[in-house]
Amino acid sequence: MPVGLDADQISFDAQGLVPCVIQDWRTGEVLTLAYMNELALRRTHESGELHLWSRSRGELWHKGATSGNTQAVRALRLDCDGDAVLALVEPAGPACHTGERTCFHRGDTEATAPHEALPALERTLDQRAAERPQGSYVVKLLDDAPLRGEKVQEEAEEVVRAAREETDDRVDEEAADLLFHLTVLLHGRERTLADACEVLNGRRR
Repeated sequence: MPVGLDADQISFDAQGLVPCVIQDWRTGEVLTLAYMNELALRRTHESGELHLWSRSRGELWHKGATSGNTQAVRALRLDCDGDAVLALVEPAGPACHTGERTCFHRGDTEATAPHEALPALERTLDQRAAERPQGSYVVKLLDDAPLRGEKVQEEAEEVVRAAREETDDRVDEEAADLLFHLTVLLHGRERTLADACEVLNGRRR
């Protein structure tokens, strides 16, 4: 349950609202921009799930109460001026009422930021595992645990060699190959890179 953010820390506007940016806890992807008031903040603290204020309906809004696409809040953060909240959440389903994963699914969507690469890869792995297209390299790897391990070992050796002997571009390319195969290996164990990142975070404490 999120702690450490009290209503008296927040500069609510004349309508008693504060914008809330909602971000995926595990991937860093921005999901929604919405609004909170003191009641929404209190209900979020009490329940551990995101509550917001609907400006169009003029009422409290428990995100996902109807659709089942709730958002468990892992942390609430406040900006330097105290007039914007960041909610880090674990979504149970799509964030957008349209069924899209994020509300920001229009505009310049072809420009993929670096932090979006691994979450997109993991979603592709889920899709390949479910649809199992003929001739898919991912499916071949998912069906062969020893091969997954061999490929990670091979790619790790190639990264080391590139770092020792080759150009920066080659290091980047081999590192990308390693990340791909490591992600598939973890997927075969129903794990993700985010799980490993949680361990890294734990080691900082």
